[in-house]
Amino acid sequence: MGGSDARAIARSLLDLCRMRKLTIATAESCTGGLVAGALTDIPGSSDVIDRGFVTYSNDAKRAMLGVEASTLTNFGAVSKETATAMAIGALERADVDLAVAITGIAGPGGATPGKPVGLVHFAAAARDGRIIHREHRFGAIGRSAVRARSVVEALRMLMDLARGPQVAAKPQRTAASRLRPRVTRSPRRHAVKRRPPRSPRG
Repeated sequence: MGGSDARAIARSLLDLCRMRKLTIATAESCTGGLVAGALTDIPGSSDVIDRGFVTYSNDAKRAMLGVEASTLTNFGAVSKETATAMAIGALERADVDLAVAITGIAGPGGATPGKPVGLVHFAAAARDGRIIHREHRFGAIGRSAVRARSVVEALRMLMDLARGPQVAAKPQRTAASRLRPRVTRSPRRHAVKRRPPRSPRG
């Protein structure tokens, strides 16, 4: 999988999002902005792409995406929990319809017990509440190859969400986003006027 694969998927994704009026943000750690780069490399992408967050350090994940310190401490930066928090954080902060997050160990160093080089966690979130997570163990195939394959996987995940149910209009918010929560009102019931009891007739 090379740059041509990423470019073809990115082009198809942009066309689909344009048709469905969807906007995108990215949150990237080990890929360092390559997903946003693949999308913005295509002319006319500005009507779909809102912004990209490059959050390489834990401090950046906390400050820019709102990832809880306890999540990073308990699960680590390379984890399902952190990837999911990154995706939701990007969705909320950018106020977009779709967001994807990537965090992994591209190598050649950085491996820890249980987390080898080539381990990458992905998460994608949609405004309607759908969240998907995928874990890939690419192996020690080289830093550039891990990053390139991660870009393709992230674009595919965005495509999966974009193909799904139509995302709710922006004024409506679901549990996936706590921005401007919408108060649900129960339907009004017409009041029934009760007549006073009739006096008994003699």
